[in-house]
Amino acid sequence: MFEFHKDKSRYFNMQRQVTLTDVIPFVEAVVGKLHGKRVLEIGCAEAGVLKAFIDHGNTGAGVELSQYRYELACQNLSTEVQAGKAKFYNKNIYDIIDPSVELGGLFDLIVLKDVIEHIPEQKKFIEFLHRFLLPGGSIFFAYPPWWMPFGGHQQICTNSWLQKIPWIHLLPFKAYRFLLKKGGESELTIQELMDIKKTGILMEQLVGFVRKAGYTISAEKHWLVNPIYQFKFGWKKRLVPGFLTRMLFIRNFYTTAHYLLFHKASS
Repeated sequence: MFEFHKDKSRYFNMQRQVTLTDVIPFVEAVVGKLHGKRVLEIGCAEAGVLKAFIDHGNTGAGVELSQYRYELACQNLSTEVQAGKAKFYNKNIYDIIDPSVELGGLFDLIVLKDVIEHIPEQKKFIEFLHRFLLPGGSIFFAYPPWWMPFGGHQQICTNSWLQKIPWIHLLPFKAYRFLLKKGGESELTIQELMDIKKTGILMEQLVGFVRKAGYTISAEKHWLVNPIYQFKFGWKKRLVPGFLTRMLFIRNFYTTAHYLLFHKASS
């Protein structure tokens, strides 16, 4: 595990910064100025992403399943919570029956950053999201395609070799588990990586789910070097060259982050 994974304050600031420099401009290029909007982040973790949207002049709600991360989010945005600009909910998103009541209203924008690849039954989940949207609202996903070099999140390993080996997550389940165990990883880490192996998603799969659920894709961006790497490793962000973004399935091997914005076709 890299040091920034342990330093929650640093990770919070990295997420806030990349949202300000890359995520918000990407969304605004399609929907116009994001100011005075209601933003829902699902899987908000420590709330660095939501903090950026609030700093940009919006109000936000964060839903987080982990009790520990929920408490960090409340702590990190305590000033915004007291000012009525943010509110957090420690619950499973499926347990919210009437968001207009339980979350205080519907939303102009739903954000999932580095979350969709962890969610089981993604087709069902994507269909479920529309009930949280205001008419004309949009949904933003940012995630690592499963076949990219570190799409298995093996960087969370404690073994310094395992965390740096690309594409090892593509090994068969038994071989991957054996390698992680031999590398000294804890059963908790192994189980987390096995769960990601079950839910990791390709761009073509995700786009298919989005379209089948009746959404229209507004914009996409394919990153050769994920923008957050500039804050993690000092690497300059870089887009995949245009012709390489059109190479279906193969593009999953070299796209380290996929940005996707979509809305209901009827809106």
